[in-house]
Amino acid sequence: MVKLATAREIRQYGCRRTTKRSEYMNAGIYFFSAVLLLTGFVAQFSREPKSGLALLLIAFALIAAVNLHDLVAHLAGIDYRLPLVEFDTQLVLVEFAVPIVQAMGSFLSILGILFLFIQEEKGYAYVKLERHALNLFIAGPVLWLVGSIHNACQIYERAEGHVQILQKSIYIPFLMGSLLFVVGGILNSCEQFRWPLHGIKLLGLTYTWFGIFGSMLLLIGGLFNVVKVFKMQQNDSLRLENLRGGAQERLVQEREGRLPLIIEEHKIDVPEPSILPKTPSTCYKDVLLGRS
Repeated sequence: MVKLATAREIRQYGCRRTTKRSEYMNAGIYFFSAVLLLTGFVAQFSREPKSGLALLLIAFALIAAVNLHDLVAHLAGIDYRLPLVEFDTQLVLVEFAVPIVQAMGSFLSILGILFLFIQEEKGYAYVKLERHALNLFIAGPVLWLVGSIHNACQIYERAEGHVQILQKSIYIPFLMGSLLFVVGGILNSCEQFRWPLHGIKLLGLTYTWFGIFGSMLLLIGGLFNVVKVFKMQQNDSLRLENLRGGAQERLVQEREGRLPLIIEEHKIDVPEPSILPKTPSTCYKDVLLGRS
């Protein structure tokens, strides 16, 4: 459920003004989705828990959209040239893998909520949907946890202390919040064997409380993400030096004409230079006798 917390400079959307506006929208939408997530779990204590599930559905959809936006931003950073990823391991394991895994986790949570709505409308005869919903509420947070672990594995050639503090203030709450959702989903599944619930009440009291505390951590991480985006957009001195030899460096060198972009598998056969026949060597004595 967490978005990509990277501060890599290759996040590009076009001109500089468009990049700033897109970054602000990205951070703002995620913070708003975290607020909706917290509100949705709190609404589970009301007389109409269905409204809380609707808020959770919207929050998960916004979080998935933000993560896909992160993925498109990093693809634009390398000019959508996928063959360059073989030169940058961090780009594959962090900038590409994290948004994809987080979006998949959000979609699984959306599917679990839809199963609850379907069972509520069709009746309690669809017991299999309950089991699938419980499994989805575990599988989704597990993907968020895996993505948040990858999110913390960002390595840079050189980084300023202030930026490092901002980075850790983002991905540590994301990591702890995802872990709480995983624990809550597992405990909720175990409680169904003792006190079975049905329909929209399938999210028990334990899962709701874990969801509230997890959402609060995601809200804190989203707030620090807004601060990080504002600081890095306003202060040009706050920069992170990427690992050398990566995809962005290769792209810059290719644009400057210093490096071919794609190494062809079949190289053009270059004809070998013709070998001139060797002339017989003559000794010094023969040369003197020839002159006389």
